[in-house]
Amino acid sequence: PSIKTWTTTGGLNNARQLHTASILANGNVLVAGGDSGNPLNTAELYDPLTETWTTTGIMNHVRTAHTASILRNRKVLVTGGYDVSGGGYLNSAELYDPLTGTWTTTASMNSARFSHTASVLQNGQVLVTGGTYSDGSLNSAELYNPLTETWTTTGSMSYARYRHKASVLIDGKVLVTGGWGNGGSPISAELYDPLTGAWTTTSNMNYPRDTHEISLLTDGKVL
Repeated sequence: PSIKTWTTTGGLNNARQLHTASILANGNVLVAGGDSGNPLNTAELYDPLTETWTTTGIMNHVRTAHTASILRNRKVLVTGGYDVSGGGYLNSAELYDPLTGTWTTTASMNSARFSHTASVLQNGQVLVTGGTYSDGSLNSAELYNPLTETWTTTGSMSYARYRHKASVLIDGKVLVTGGWGNGGSPISAELYDPLTGAWTTTSNMNYPRDTHEISLLTDGKVL
């Protein structure tokens, strides 16, 4: 960023799309799952110091369009996704331990979903929202408690949506924007309050968008 240029670095061991990438506490990057023409359960680690990739433990399920979240205990929670090899929409979840390089299953979500979002709240719980299933887009949301490894349902969004984005704001609320649902791409945005478990609508975006990106800036605004 200081010189505003790009340089190539080491290539992954497996070409993949619809995967996840998570920055671990030690600075390495964990890439997991995705699709390369065949569904993947493989994972690999990028070392920024050596600019190289090494394989690590494989997930228990192949999955694409899943989510990955860094928990307070430094483990990585992976949720949902789609198994194109025949497993279909997934409600399963699993944990990656960077200390051992292994995956263990944890409690499954209440709803199978892919192209959803997962946000680590200020209290350490993980909020999963929306996504899609065989019956269409979802407006449901649920919370994962890392201490008890359990899921509980929470308030549903005002709009069913998938391929949306979510960002935890400075005040602890979660902003959800755009996506796809009910046959179109909504310009709507809404806020989740962890203290009440309820959603409220907020100002619409100027343009509809889905499969977009969202970034929390240092001044608290969201780009």
